Amino acid sequence: MATFRKRSGSWQAIVKRKGHGQIARTFDTKAEAEAWAKVTESELVRGVFVSRKEAENTTLTEAMDRYLREITIHKKNQRSEKLYAETWKNAFGLRSLASLVSSDIAKYRDERLKVVSPNMVRLELALLSHLFTIAIKEWGMTGLVNPVQQIRKPKLPKGRDRRLKPGELERILEASGSSLLGSIVRLALETGMRRSEIAGMTWNQVDLKKKTVTLPETKNGEKRIVPLSSEAVRILSDLPRRIDGKVWGVEEQSITRAFQRALSRSRSTYEKECKENGIKPDPDFLIDLTFHDLRHEATSRFFEKGFNVMEVATITGHKTLQMLKRYTHLKAEDLAERMK
Repeated sequence: MATFRKRSGSWQAIVKRKGHGQIARTFDTKAEAEAWAKVTESELVRGVFVSRKEAENTTLTEAMDRYLREITIHKKNQRSEKLYAETWKNAFGLRSLASLVSSDIAKYRDERLKVVSPNMVRLELALLSHLFTIAIKEWGMTGLVNPVQQIRKPKLPKGRDRRLKPGELERILEASGSSLLGSIVRLALETGMRRSEIAGMTWNQVDLKKKTVTLPETKNGEKRIVPLSSEAVRILSDLPRRIDGKVWGVEEQSITRAFQRALSRSRSTYEKECKENGIKPDPDFLIDLTFHDLRHEATSRFFEKGFNVMEVATITGHKTLQMLKRYTHLKAEDLAERMK
């Protein structure tokens, strides 16, 4: 028979059986302790009991710190994973791995969705799920169940279909206040390169004679050689050379902030002009546009120029057709013209 002891507001269940010694676990309520004891005794009688001692003695904080040391250290997105890890430690850091169940994770998911995007929650869940997988398969924590695999993942919103409207690019470039930002924006449209890829460009990656930029390591972990259009070559040729060898010398976030400032200024100017001319401003013009939308725009333009899927994938680095579909939104009227 199991015995129960109340200790500092919690309940400890103790199950003893010959060959296994004493098996104990602490719960918040006596009901939880009794339920656990009943299941454990049944498993012992049937000979299917698996010791969860290590998983029960390891807190999520301890496991997450070990994961960061052994697994995250070999990944590209270390900074992001460290942030996700801190979020989990703040939520369940003192709980043992064995004590975390699907209802805990489901409740966390629902609360997080109120403050962050579905994709952020999916990334956080992916980290925790992989932690449990490593703990089970590589750290040998027997009797452990991955609670993340038992819950629904947040649905991602429909992919953005924002494309540049006529006149938007010209106004943004005019309001950029920096020839550098203007060059970056134009290069993004010519190449479809990501913000991080543009920010990290160095001159030893650029071959103006061959009209290429070699990206040694991209978001998907593979090398990519980006072909340069005549306009892209002209943009790069006009840039002054920096002593540090970098093409732009700006950080990713600096590009985003500069782009958003230019967008805001151009919208203000547009609204002022509409007011002076007694015209109602278009509510969507120069609104809800991000720097990453330039990659959407560039990819769509490649298709509209007649490039096939394989050619576009080679330029942009997309791995699957499904990924390309998320970024590509062709104009129906243009397709109609080609169908003639």
